[in-house]
Amino acid sequence: MKPLPRIVSFVLCLLLAPCIYAQSSEATKALLANIANADIDPTPYLVSEKYDGVRALWDGQALRSRAGNVIAAPAWFVAKLPKQRLDGELWIARGQFEKLSGFVRKNTPQDEEWRQIKYMIFELPDALGTFAKRYEQIKRIVAQANFPQLVAVEQFRLPDNAALKRKLAEIVQAGGEGLMLHRADAPYITGRNDALLKLKPLDDAEATVIGYVPGKGKYEGKMGALQVETPDGKRFQIGTGFTDAVRANPPAIGSQVTYTYRGFTKNGLPRFASFVRVREKF
Repeated sequence: MKPLPRIVSFVLCLLLAPCIYAQSSEATKALLANIANADIDPTPYLVSEKYDGVRALWDGQALRSRAGNVIAAPAWFVAKLPKQRLDGELWIARGQFEKLSGFVRKNTPQDEEWRQIKYMIFELPDALGTFAKRYEQIKRIVAQANFPQLVAVEQFRLPDNAALKRKLAEIVQAGGEGLMLHRADAPYITGRNDALLKLKPLDDAEATVIGYVPGKGKYEGKMGALQVETPDGKRFQIGTGFTDAVRANPPAIGSQVTYTYRGFTKNGLPRFASFVRVREKF
């Protein structure tokens, strides 16, 4: 008997044995970005490159993911971090997210891998003062740590929207994702807020996988498209952006995926949705 196609196995798993996805009940609070209007005036903001890394919050004793789970970093790495709480991205280089994700998800960290990783700091949780003042404090903390892998994310001012668009084009052409705009006068806050905005050539968002569309033609026996649901309950399909390996082993039902899109249809659904990656929860 031929084995069931992978996509059929996933559907049977869903129907016969509901999958359980563990998540820490100690989810870590953090500031999350909204999407910037392309015509935004950047003068009230400090601007930085958007790093395509793994979000990590340092609580003074351990690195934690946004889900609140401990990231297994080597002892020598955490020993160099200050007692001050930090918020930033673990990062290797532009275009290296998959490599980075594989490194930081290991229960037993590998020294040679972590020596490639930088901790890019862009916020001080619960610190007083405006973001502009917290940025100055970040630079002082990083300098005092004297640890090459601890880096203060560069924040800079731009005089107008034309300069903002030029900087975005420069970053993207060099292989970067886009820009972050943080209100210079903002106090420390958490949750999704307009105090922090992201600007990219394409918008991105996250949705939950709720089903599959079987593939046809060269994708027969594999996944053709993902059926997903947005946090506000809108359902649609993502049919592009997948490698053959992902089509053969699609993201699990209940997992969250990141996708890009360009605006919305008249029904409020993302236009030209394209798969980027599974959002890791570790």
